[in-house]
Amino acid sequence: MSSFTSKLVLALIVSAFAVAIAGTFDDNFEITWGEGRAKMLNNGELLTLSLDKISGSGFQSKNEYLFGKIDMQLKLVPGNSAGTVTAYYLSSQGPTHDEIDFEFLGNLSGDPYTLHTNVFSQGKGNREQQFHLWFDPTADFHTYSILWNPQRIIFYVDGTPIREYKNSESIGVSYPKNQPMRIYSSLWNADDWATRGGLIKTDWSKAPFSASYRNFKSATSTSAANSNSWLNEELDNTSQERLKWVQKNYMVYNYCNDSKRFPQGFPADCAM
Repeated sequence: MSSFTSKLVLALIVSAFAVAIAGTFDDNFEITWGEGRAKMLNNGELLTLSLDKISGSGFQSKNEYLFGKIDMQLKLVPGNSAGTVTAYYLSSQGPTHDEIDFEFLGNLSGDPYTLHTNVFSQGKGNREQQFHLWFDPTADFHTYSILWNPQRIIFYVDGTPIREYKNSESIGVSYPKNQPMRIYSSLWNADDWATRGGLIKTDWSKAPFSASYRNFKSATSTSAANSNSWLNEELDNTSQERLKWVQKNYMVYNYCNDSKRFPQGFPADCAM
């Protein structure tokens, strides 16, 4: 297949899954579990998830996406959130699923959340990077964005890139590009691992725990003239400097630096 034909096929695939997204949570999402612990409020402008000792809760998008850029504003569980995880991610289904993860690992009051990121391709993950944030993510809403195009995946916080994962197929590393994904989010108990490796357990006397969501946007809700700008988006020089600043000052774990985990050598994509 010629390069031109490949690009044409890709454009047609993207167009097929590029559903115009605008409106409320009622329009774009459905609550999938939690038995009333997830709620759409303010005429669908606000969505809240809650967790108690019996159950957490979650929702998913009605549409699937093959590439795109999504934004969501989150306000995380305040106070003693140890043991809780607020997950916000893209995923396909099945044993060889693709996935792009934001997971917010709660902590004791006054200690920072850990923002856990990961990328799965063909069912294989193990590409974790973790960060602390330069603000209190429980005090107000902040925007968490995922850019996913054929060349790269970029994680953003309030417009600042914190991680870039590049397509490394040229060196034999699979990349998520063929499986449409839905948006998922959940609030759940993971006190067997989430806080200090499971040392700090959930304090159920603080329940119910709650996280809030608003202002969902997707790349396909922009004007027609700009609707595909994300398809070739990359970091400019200013954004690259911001990325370096975040990784120097706020990264707390990088799989590409974990020699104990990979005694036989780092994964090939670390070279990228």
